[in-house]
Amino acid sequence: MTIDKQILNGLSAQAKASPRLRMNMDLRNSPSDGSQRMLNALEPGTVMPIHRHRASSETVVIIRGKIQWCFMTTMVTRRRG
Repeated sequence: MTIDKQILNGLSAQAKASPRLRMNMDLRNSPSDGSQRMLNALEPGTVMPIHRHRASSETVVIIRGKIQWCFMTTMVTRRRG
């Protein structure tokens, strides 16, 4: 697969039409592929919730545009009651 302007523009248009202002395209070879390989379109105003992947790593490559990134290095545990 070649990721070209047509693919990027189409994914961006889908993201703009989404209430969350983001959309992704799965780039894995099969559903059993445990990787996090996907092409994400994140439009201005979207928020990606803090998350982590215990069984895999995550690499981010910016193809066009820019993002603001916040790294969390400490987990806070809250007690109930």
